[in-house]
Amino acid sequence: MAETGGLSQARPGAVLREQRLNRGWTLADVSERTGLPVSTLSKVENDKISLTYDKLVRLSQGLEIDISLLFGGADTPQRAVSGRRSVTRSTEGRAIETQNYGHRYVAADLLNKSFIPVVAEIKARSLKEFGELVQHPGEEFAYVLEGTVDLHTSLYAPVRLHEGDSIYFDSGMGHAYIAAGEGVCRVLSICTGAEAQLIAATETARPTATVVLAPAPLRASNG
Repeated sequence: MAETGGLSQARPGAVLREQRLNRGWTLADVSERTGLPVSTLSKVENDKISLTYDKLVRLSQGLEIDISLLFGGADTPQRAVSGRRSVTRSTEGRAIETQNYGHRYVAADLLNKSFIPVVAEIKARSLKEFGELVQHPGEEFAYVLEGTVDLHTSLYAPVRLHEGDSIYFDSGMGHAYIAAGEGVCRVLSICTGAEAQLIAATETARPTATVVLAPAPLRASNG
């Protein structure tokens, strides 16, 4: 029985579990993003309690999903096609420079994206130079655009990636991209999770300067 009569059909537990597992989050991760206690979230997932509307709002915002999904269960279809899009030219995007990376966040004008695309130039040429490994919630896919890159993680031996190689991994592991050869090393990285958390993790890793470029103008976007 829901806490309010109008929410009697709300079944957020299955949606919470599905979204959380798809993104590789723990209940503690969701608690941090929503402000709801882990014990409450566990009971929601197991259909032991229902949530009031204000808590459902906090849950939808933390999961970055439309609140309507929480009223229909995990099998509810996603919202209708929004038609939004973003074009980022080669000189546009949000640029963040640190000692280890030169990051360019593309599609920076769109909020609440399902994944975060980043073009990164790898600067560090040794793990000692890089420093402490970086980690952030979610999963990550990286495709080497140029050069040779060594990916170090906290759970696996380093793997060497050449131009055209790719890797998909749990970005909750500590990780570091290291330039393994002379010349420019660049990767296209696609990350799940919240963009703000990703940027915060990047800037924590020995920041030197942050530069914000004008994002691409919104073109035929209703997002």
